[in-house]
Amino acid sequence: MKGWVIPPKGNGEFVACMEKVLDVYKRPYDSNRPVVCMDESPKQLIGETRKPMPMIEGHARKCDFEYERLGVCNVFLASEPLSGYRMVKITTNKCKTDWAEFIEEIAKNYPDAEKITLVMDNLGTHTPGALYERFKPAKAKQIWDRFEFVYTPKHGSWLNMAEIELNVLNNQCLGRRIRTIEEVCKESKAWELARNGHKKKINWQFTTENARIKLMRLYPSYDC
Repeated sequence: MKGWVIPPKGNGEFVACMEKVLDVYKRPYDSNRPVVCMDESPKQLIGETRKPMPMIEGHARKCDFEYERLGVCNVFLASEPLSGYRMVKITTNKCKTDWAEFIEEIAKNYPDAEKITLVMDNLGTHTPGALYERFKPAKAKQIWDRFEFVYTPKHGSWLNMAEIELNVLNNQCLGRRIRTIEEVCKESKAWELARNGHKKKINWQFTTENARIKLMRLYPSYDC
């Protein structure tokens, strides 16, 4: 598939992490133990150098090919595929403390859940230690205890269903020139409310059985 980075043949660590994620995706919906996928993506802020020509009947909106770079913001997104719920947060930076604050917000959205299973990429900022760098130890431990962290394997971020939601967000809302972070926040919030209102779910169909056939080359060989 376009965009995939193929891991080395016989990569036992890759397939172990992959099958762990796929096992999580087989779980039935349980409000006490929700499965939430989390991802993040940069969004470049771009301004127009010339005033665009507005759309009129029979003609699309016209923009000059020149543009102005105005910096970058970060898009955090969490999605619960089985319930059709997602939340978006826009930040000016992408660091451990920003991630920790987003994790706290996810926990607050599930006050009655016994444990939140969080599927995410294995990035250096996505660690329990980030919670301790942002919050006092007692609060950091309290937040950490709310979660079961499940990491996608290296070169396996395509296993994170939050990537699907980020692509939808970009295609439907943010995939255009936006000048300010305030406008990004406003547009993404409107998208979040509309998509949650329609309870758009994700029908994930790739299973461990599929992986052992289609990705057989990635599994280590062994002697009987």
